Amino acid sequence: MELKKSPKADLQNKRGLFLEIGLALSLLLMIGAFAWNQKEKKIEKLDLNIAPVEEEIIEITHQDQKPPEPVAKPIAVVSDILNIVKNDTKITSEITFDDFSEDAAVVVAPAKVTEEKVEDDAPFLIAEEMPSFMGGDLNTFRAWVQERLNYPTIAAENGISGRVTLTFVIERDGSLTNIEVMSTPDRSLSEEAIRVLKTSPKWTPGKQRSTPVRVKYTLPVEFRLQ
Repeated sequence: MELKKSPKADLQNKRGLFLEIGLALSLLLMIGAFAWNQKEKKIEKLDLNIAPVEEEIIEITHQDQKPPEPVAKPIAVVSDILNIVKNDTKITSEITFDDFSEDAAVVVAPAKVTEEKVEDDAPFLIAEEMPSFMGGDLNTFRAWVQERLNYPTIAAENGISGRVTLTFVIERDGSLTNIEVMSTPDRSLSEEAIRVLKTSPKWTPGKQRSTPVRVKYTLPVEFRLQ
């Protein structure tokens, strides 16, 4: 059986119509799009002819504080101190001038002058007459000390030897005082040297202008192992 196509059902004949309808709708949409606008916004224009207002700048000033005014001290008036009288006023006084007669003898009492003896405790290093020990000098005393030294056991066991330097003062009465250690290789050696010096008999004191004075000496003491 052969199928027959109806000419009314053929859409190719309406192709031009659909095209015209589509173009018409597109044109209407374009016109509507151009016709629709957003709300207008108003922009205020600035008036450029208005001159700027200049504000005056006020400087901040600090008020200088004035120093306190000095309090005026009361000034004594001469009239308050002196009793001013007139020329014709008689002035009476209790002072008599009998003691100031020409015949009166003037006695001047002599002033008493007491001499204070100032003793200087600083010892001399060199005096006019140096102290003496048993008729000898410092070398005699050094030999006396060396003969009486006992070598410390601790120093001998450790092999310690050397020179101990001491200072001392011969007083006005000949006694030996103020022993000080200047240098030492070991404490045990200096203690032994001080022990011997403390056993020293009195010296003949030194003199300066025939007056006994204090004299300071420096003495080296040797410790040698044999």
